[in-house]
Amino acid sequence: MLGESDAGKSYLAKAIGIKACNRYNVGYFHSEELLESMVALKEQDYDKYARKMKKYLKWELIILDDFLLHTITDEREIKILFELLEKRNEQRKSTIVCSQRDPDNWKAMILNDEVSANSIMKRATKHYTIKINTR
Repeated sequence: MLGESDAGKSYLAKAIGIKACNRYNVGYFHSEELLESMVALKEQDYDKYARKMKKYLKWELIILDDFLLHTITDEREIKILFELLEKRNEQRKSTIVCSQRDPDNWKAMILNDEVSANSIMKRATKHYTIKINTR
């Protein structure tokens, strides 16, 4: 879901998530916080990290809000984001990303690494893109 700040992306994603909670396991995260906490956990206790990642991969829906709001300069965060999106795609699990940035601008937000950015962009926008325009 793409759109300017206050366009209603998070509201719509949360509404979908709340409705999905009636039948499915759903997770909602601010992207930056999720990546930072997963990097720290991976460094402190790899087994806990692996269990948490496995849990996230089991959930039928994950919502990643404020996706690429800030530049990712930590290669470890890029690897975790790629792993999460790649494995969820492989398992045909639903992921909603909410971003204020157009996917064409994501390349500059990922360590200026065009290859990683393209890989993440393809996985994050694989099926549908919803653009919310404000009045």
